[in-house]
Amino acid sequence: MKKYISKFHYRTQDLPNRTHAEQARIACGNGVNWVQYRCMSKTDEELISEINQIAQICDDWGATLIISNHYHLLGKVDAQGVHIEDMGADLAAIRQHIGEDKTLGASSTDIQRLLYVQQLGVVDYSTHGPFRHTDIQPNNRSLLGFEGYNELQKHAIAIPVIAIGGVQSDDVEHLLETGVYGVAVSSAINLSVDPGSMVKEIYRKIY
Repeated sequence: MKKYISKFHYRTQDLPNRTHAEQARIACGNGVNWVQYRCMSKTDEELISEINQIAQICDDWGATLIISNHYHLLGKVDAQGVHIEDMGADLAAIRQHIGEDKTLGASSTDIQRLLYVQQLGVVDYSTHGPFRHTDIQPNNRSLLGFEGYNELQKHAIAIPVIAIGGVQSDDVEHLLETGVYGVAVSSAINLSVDPGSMVKEIYRKIY
């Protein structure tokens, strides 16, 4: 069965003035239908409690909830899948662990990695980036820029590709022209003066 993959991936983050649940409520209330919960600073017990709180919000609005990395929690939370950021993870083993019904996403930072993820045949979509520098998830990977995404058209890419890393509202239409399936956004919304209005603005540009 082909899994539903949204073109608009919204990622919650650790903020000093807004909880993950509050972020999810703002996003879902303004049209987001795919929420990726990312938190690397809490215990499993804390994660389970917060994820299920966000799951209720997503259920109320009919949104899909994906958790980052903590695939071992899928049996304890109401989430539809997991996104694995670890480039060294055994994605085939993770697929076997979570089963076929759950969505499995992976990360890529260059064409070779993206083609490898696709070739495995166990991943439903892949983020691809970083597009530009972002303080949300610092790394030492090369920034792709628009030129990096234009490279996708030179290869047989069938897996849905989600542009990620410092994506702003003004970038969305240009990124979609490169052939990516969708975009993942965090700071553009979470650091906006009016997060709800920013969600709607990005949503209009995608759909």
